[in-house]
Amino acid sequence: MSQIISFSSDREFANELEGLATKSGYHNRSRFIRDAVLFYAEIQQRGELNDMRENEILEGHLIVYYQHGTDQKLMVSHSDTLEVASYNHSSLTYSHSCVDVIQVKGEASNVRQVIEKLQNTNNVDKVSFVTAPMRNEGCC
Repeated sequence: MSQIISFSSDREFANELEGLATKSGYHNRSRFIRDAVLFYAEIQQRGELNDMRENEILEGHLIVYYQHGTDQKLMVSHSDTLEVASYNHSSLTYSHSCVDVIQVKGEASNVRQVIEKLQNTNNVDKVSFVTAPMRNEGCC
């Protein structure tokens, strides 16, 4: 069920709001505002990965772009420090890269260590980590 929430802003921001939502790929201004608020609140509460407490438990996806080496295998799925819930490997034809998407759970310090190790692995081009949104209840 929806609930109407209103807020005041200066005229310039109000005029730019629709454009911001559209440029960000949203067709619905309310969803844009909702997602922006949730994103901002999460950053304010937890910070970026590098700023999180060592023992902060988080979930998310490691995304690793790399070139296959003759003896290279990414072994994140066998990590002793992170729980791996799923692992997907794909080959991208346009960018001529391999990509592994690994759903993980663990302490922020361990996620940072795995990312650092991957960034210093031969043939790895790019490593990203997308944290799952904070929720206290809901799906699953």
